Amino acid sequence: MLSVNDFQAAAGRLKNVIHTIPLSSSKTFSEMSGAEVYLKYENQQKTGSFKVRGAYNKIMKRYEEGGLSAVVASSAGNHAQGVAFAASQIGVPATIVMPRSTPIAKVSATEGYGAKVVLHGSIYDEAYAKACEIVEQEGAEFIHPFDDEDVMAGQGTIALEILSDLPTVDMIFVPAGGGGLISGVAACIKQINPRIQVIGVQAEGANAIVASFGKDKVQPSTSVHTIADGIAVKTPGEKTMAYINQYVDQMVTVSDSEIAGAILLLLERTKQVVEPSGAAPLAAVLNHKVDIRGKKVCCVLSGGNIDVSFIHKVVEKGLVTRGRHLKFSTIMPDAPGSLERFAHLVAEQNANVILFNHDRVQADLDIGDAIIHVVCEVGGKEHGKRLLDVLRKNGYTILA
Repeated sequence: MLSVNDFQAAAGRLKNVIHTIPLSSSKTFSEMSGAEVYLKYENQQKTGSFKVRGAYNKIMKRYEEGGLSAVVASSAGNHAQGVAFAASQIGVPATIVMPRSTPIAKVSATEGYGAKVVLHGSIYDEAYAKACEIVEQEGAEFIHPFDDEDVMAGQGTIALEILSDLPTVDMIFVPAGGGGLISGVAACIKQINPRIQVIGVQAEGANAIVASFGKDKVQPSTSVHTIADGIAVKTPGEKTMAYINQYVDQMVTVSDSEIAGAILLLLERTKQVVEPSGAAPLAAVLNHKVDIRGKKVCCVLSGGNIDVSFIHKVVEKGLVTRGRHLKFSTIMPDAPGSLERFAHLVAEQNANVILFNHDRVQADLDIGDAIIHVVCEVGGKEHGKRLLDVLRKNGYTILA
């Protein structure tokens, strides 16, 4: 079992290697949530993620023991970069198997640290199976992304830093996929101060730890579907689940829309780029998944490795979630002047039409009518509601 000494030893190996990132308080998020919110910006960490902690601790410990000649890992991206970085520091070759859906930015960054990348499968679990084959073929050592106590010990060093910066913290929200981060943080925190609550956060479309929480056996998901690729894991670790069941206080889920909203808020209010899995804890806090009123709360924003080409999709989803983009359809006469009248009403309400599409061929339409599909830029949910109310008062039926 992991002890406080294991976490302190890991911190010693990581000293002068990783970035020291102090907690940041957030007045904005504190006001929105009713709690005193602090953010742990692991998106600013070396390699862009907390994963470097566990990978470096594992590889350096094995290197100290001797006999380490090559390493293999499977990862959706962040663990890959951590393993590649650590291996490069001691001159050991690294092969990383990544799902084919891995963002190009993560593949390029991993190769940039000198690792060989093999793309295989559509999800992490398939990449893991391929990595195990390579280990057998090449006689290399597998560096598990989460189900390894040395990896957990490295991830748990985050807890030591949180306690150093904020000894009076009441609750820590941690993203969870395979369980390496939350098991390490929880085991470290609870052995030092059992009063502090640890809350795990999963995506609704990848909730195997939630399903397994408090159970005797791991309950894998039959499928995963979420924008949070960093925590899109079908089967959490046996070792991690044992620690989670022992030390974690509660597990909750957030929707992709809630995650997207949190990413957008982080961009706007803190100027921080945080990947979907990293934004999940803040999404849980802002959407009141747990009663946090009056508490000192820390959100571990676990990484910032998000593909630039993907950001606009997340931002768009976040704008819709927060009511900044209003999507609806309505029927109007397909006649001269109809569109001008509609546009005039929208403009009077200080809304801006950013997408407009006519549909004249729907089967149940009356002859002479058209359905229009509209996306408007508005100031928020209340502004959007006022716009729709005005349209209804002027005879428009809002379809969706």
